Amino acid sequence: MADLEIRTSNVKIPNGELQIDAYYAEPIGQVPFPAVIVFQEIFGVNEHIRDVTARIAKEGYVAIAPALFQRIAPGFETGYTPEDIKIGRDYKQQTKASELLGDIQATIDYLKSLPQVKGDRIGCIGFCFGGHVAYLAATLPDIKATASFYGAGIANSTPGGGEPTITRTKDIKGILYAFFGMDDASIPAEQVDRIEAELEKHQVTHRVFRYDGVDHGFFCDRRGSYDAAAAEAAWAQVKQLFQTNLLVASGS
Repeated sequence: MADLEIRTSNVKIPNGELQIDAYYAEPIGQVPFPAVIVFQEIFGVNEHIRDVTARIAKEGYVAIAPALFQRIAPGFETGYTPEDIKIGRDYKQQTKASELLGDIQATIDYLKSLPQVKGDRIGCIGFCFGGHVAYLAATLPDIKATASFYGAGIANSTPGGGEPTITRTKDIKGILYAFFGMDDASIPAEQVDRIEAELEKHQVTHRVFRYDGVDHGFFCDRRGSYDAAAAEAAWAQVKQLFQTNLLVASGS
């Protein structure tokens, strides 16, 4: 299933008194559909993240990208200049794992409230900062399949401080695919090996993809580090992950 007609909108996800802005895309056709949550880079829910969200919807999923910086900088989105990177990193440093997980659970609850969503088949995907967030999200029981792209800091940190996110690996119940460029200075090969070892230790169903000669951000065609061959190969794996564990598993 591919290239379905879709519709998109901007929605708000309730989380107590907080209203989380989100970009939403859904296929037009027979419902309900499985769902995929898309986690942004440090650059906000920008054009690239909206494009990824739409691409996922065209594959047969309700897709939604919540604003991870809602508490810090509502409406924030930017490009990829050095100044943009500085601002995005500053916002990232102000996030907390507990708040992120609360916002993700609110997003899950929102999806499950929609009649067009198969609430027992929800997955997630994230890039850069969002790749780290996706690894966190994988610990939530509702998340059945996770694609984590070049999530820096998983092995040695967690948003807001505390035990590194890798220590939560034991709580992952679904399947996880992780994607890394081996020329990514922000994620040394040793950290990739540690992540894979931890996934194996806790018997998490997983695959770790290493792309030689490929840098951080290789999936984003708006960045200088974009690598078309690696991005195409990774996208094929993402489609297989979600098709096998969300579409086929849900009876579609």
